[in-house]
Amino acid sequence: MSASPARIFEALGDPVRRRILEVVATGEQPAGALVDSVRAHTPISQPAVSQHLKVLRDAGLVTVRAEGTRRLYALAPSGLDIARAWLTHLAEPLAPFTQPLDALATEVARGKRERRATPRTHSGEDARPA
Repeated sequence: MSASPARIFEALGDPVRRRILEVVATGEQPAGALVDSVRAHTPISQPAVSQHLKVLRDAGLVTVRAEGTRRLYALAPSGLDIARAWLTHLAEPLAPFTQPLDALATEVARGKRERRATPRTHSGEDARPA
């Protein structure tokens, strides 16, 4: 499924899912270790943890890969990037313009340096030949 900010933040709304993400943030984890970690904080069944993992996968926040009979879960950087971009857009609506404005500031500064380095005549024209 495709990751969208709405799906991501809906998935993050549950404390069990946030706990799962905290665990997989430390590195790839087998499903059994995730179940044990969640159960250490809250009484929950293995099928319930599996459902939470499915929601996180569908939201694009975790990936899963098979290794024999085991399933290994890891954070999905693309889902985190989507969440981060949405939050940045919300908190800093002018962020997309930062790099172009930085480039403009660099060009303005370069122009000022060049004008200071070029000797001028009394009439205000450049002393350089045209």
